[in-house]
Amino acid sequence: MHALIVVGHHDPQSLTHALARQVAEGLASAGHTGEIADLASEGFDPRFGLADHAVHRRQAAPPADVLKEQARIDRADALVLVFPIYWWSLPALLKGWVERVFSNGWAFDYEGGVSVKKLRGMKVHLVGVAGADSGTFDRHGYAEAMRVQIEHGIFDYCGAEVRGSTLLDDSEGPSQVHHLQHANALGQKLFVESQAAA
Repeated sequence: MHALIVVGHHDPQSLTHALARQVAEGLASAGHTGEIADLASEGFDPRFGLADHAVHRRQAAPPADVLKEQARIDRADALVLVFPIYWWSLPALLKGWVERVFSNGWAFDYEGGVSVKKLRGMKVHLVGVAGADSGTFDRHGYAEAMRVQIEHGIFDYCGAEVRGSTLLDDSEGPSQVHHLQHANALGQKLFVESQAAA
């Protein structure tokens, strides 16, 4: 099976990138494949512009860069987003990727006040990398915010199923090795349920 691993970080030497590579290595060790979509190095433009607005209003076809991303998702059996948490949300690069790629007509159909979910069957795994410790996030209810904003607000709206939502906290502390091991294990187990059901 095949996973698309989307990285929303500008620095290729970051922990976020290292985690994405570990997910890919875990997949490979379990006999699967993974493609890393490094949005920053690939030069993906996250700005939702007039062309994207025209797609939303069904006045134009998606631009070539959006079609390329949609095709990569279509080829995958699972989507893994690996991202730092900036201002308690997705970084702008990844948020813009979602806004442009998960477009009306592809991810959902919205017309006349009715929305149809078009990504049923898509499996999604979220790996958020946080600088703060878990106590800080717990005190302020971040897990619920992540569930509402990202899991429900993006993926459930399109019909995709979030199979895992991992928050790796205290990323600037001593637990980076543990986080890398966790990412590798995630890659190894990503398709275990799918194989068992087959």
